[in-house]
Amino acid sequence: MGRPTSKVTKVVVRGPLAPFSAAVRSRLAEEGYTPLTIVNELRQVGHLSRWMVATDVAVADLTTKRLEVFLEARRAVAGSANCSLQGLRLLLAVLQDLGVTPGERPPAPPGAAESLLASFRGHLLAERGLAECTADAYVARARRFLAGCADLSTMTSAEVTRAVQREAARVSVGSTQYFVAGLRAFLRFCFVEGLVGADLSAAALAVTGRRRSSLPKGIAAGDAQRLLESCDRRRSDGRRDFAILAVLIRLGLRAGEVARLTLDDIGWRAGEIVVHGKGRRTDRLPLPADVGEAIVAYLRRGRPKTARREVFLRMLAPIEPLGRGGVSCVVRRACRRAGVAEIGAHRLRHTLACEMVAAGVELPEIGAVLRHRGVSSTSIYARVNVDALREVALPWPGGEQ
Repeated sequence: MGRPTSKVTKVVVRGPLAPFSAAVRSRLAEEGYTPLTIVNELRQVGHLSRWMVATDVAVADLTTKRLEVFLEARRAVAGSANCSLQGLRLLLAVLQDLGVTPGERPPAPPGAAESLLASFRGHLLAERGLAECTADAYVARARRFLAGCADLSTMTSAEVTRAVQREAARVSVGSTQYFVAGLRAFLRFCFVEGLVGADLSAAALAVTGRRRSSLPKGIAAGDAQRLLESCDRRRSDGRRDFAILAVLIRLGLRAGEVARLTLDDIGWRAGEIVVHGKGRRTDRLPLPADVGEAIVAYLRRGRPKTARREVFLRMLAPIEPLGRGGVSCVVRRACRRAGVAEIGAHRLRHTLACEMVAAGVELPEIGAVLRHRGVSSTSIYARVNVDALREVALPWPGGEQ
């Protein structure tokens, strides 16, 4: 099925917004909107222009709040159809780019605590090289700590210990351990910035206890194949989803690493792919032929025409990078289509590792493929081969021989 079209090829906008209709049309096309949607959005701009004349609103006075007032009045007359703020926000952006409107008033400055947390987040990203999701998680735990902190400048080690105890009383062992990791990073940051007189990070004592973790879980090879077969490769989105799943299953990339892939990261002549991983680490991996073919099929007959360099994009306007969450959604939708128990993208990474263990690949080689920083991350897969572990296990005293 082709892209939706409309018999209406031109919408005439009259009134104060008439000089800007061509710029709005061009921006909508650049964002990947269909001709039919462009027509509908320009009609809405025309209605807005007439409303501005009737209410004596100048172009320079347009704001998001005034757009909401217009939409409320428009819905009262025409109902909710074709009355959305999204297209009008784009109009507002065009006017701001042209210098016609001054732009939205900046939000009120954050309080001292939020300013400190913003600096902490910047430190985690710039100095520690953490992923954005990890930095956000650390900031959330630091915010929770500050909420129960009377005065950071007079903080004592006893107060830090009590904060950890409060956390341990309300959440699991694993969550408490993560809280401690974030709190230690925050306290070290505060010491470096001179906000506290001593490094109190050691007062966030390690929490002992067994995490409620099981063996690393992959999925069966047949289920992985069903995920791939569930993609309708006659459709653009099916070719994209097939390529994403092929990258996850065959290369063991994380969802965020797939989302960050750009066209410049693929070396077609060398048969390599550059992966931007955790901690700003960059690795080169061989690009299997079948994965390369899947990506080529998507690039040639599925990827929207756009100047963006990210490989995997949304199929609907506005055309934007798919993002880490979008990659995970692709996996979950494939599970539903294939009739496989719903999993996250990371389970496909576990699947690759478990397959290598079953094939007798040594742990250092598995760690190299998965790009682990240390053997401790790879060592969890030593427990996957349960039959081999049974062979070396000593008999329980007094039990059956």
